[in-house]
Amino acid sequence: MPYPPPSRTPSGPRRRSLLASAAGAALLVGCSSGADSEESTGGSPSVTAKARARAARDSVGLVERYDAVLAAHPTAAERLVPLRAEVARHVAAFGGTVGKSGASASGSTGTAAPSAGSPSASGASPAATVPTTEQGALAELAAAERQLADRRTAALLDVPGELARLLASVAAAGAAHAYLLTEGAR
Repeated sequence: MPYPPPSRTPSGPRRRSLLASAAGAALLVGCSSGADSEESTGGSPSVTAKARARAARDSVGLVERYDAVLAAHPTAAERLVPLRAEVARHVAAFGGTVGKSGASASGSTGTAAPSAGSPSASGASPAATVPTTEQGALAELAAAERQLADRRTAALLDVPGELARLLASVAAAGAAHAYLLTEGAR
C-alpha cells in the first residue's frame, strides 16, 4: 500500500509565531523597574539622544529604500505604500521628519539625516542599488528590514526604558514587514 505524499508546509516562521515572539519581546522590555528615568537606567541624555537620532536616520534610510523601489517598480505600490507609511511613522516616533520627496533632518541632536538624493548610511544611493526585478527588489527590501530590526533588538540593552520599548516595538514591526515582503514575493 503506497504512503500518501507528505503535506507541504511553508518554510520559515508562521505568522502567529512571528507576531507572538514580537509581542513577547515587547513585553519583556516592558517589564522594567517602575523608574524609567535616565539616571536610574544608567543611560545619559547624550546616549539616549544619540540612539534616538540614529534610529531616526536608520528609518529615514529605509524610507529612501522604499521610495527607490517604488520609483523603479511602480506596480508594487499597492503593497509597499502602507509599509512605507509605517516606516515614515517610525521616523516621526524617533523625532525625525520625512518630506514628500524623501527625508529631511532628524531628531533632537540636530544631526542631519540623509536626504532623498544623498547616500544612505550604507554608503550607496538606494536608487542605484534597486534590483531590476520586482521580486529581487522586494527581497532586498525585506533583508534591509530584517537587518535593521536585528540591529534595533541588539540595541535594547543600551538604552533606557521608554526608548527601549519604542525600539522593541519598531523592531517587531520591521520583522513583520520583512515577513510580509518575503511571503508576498513567493
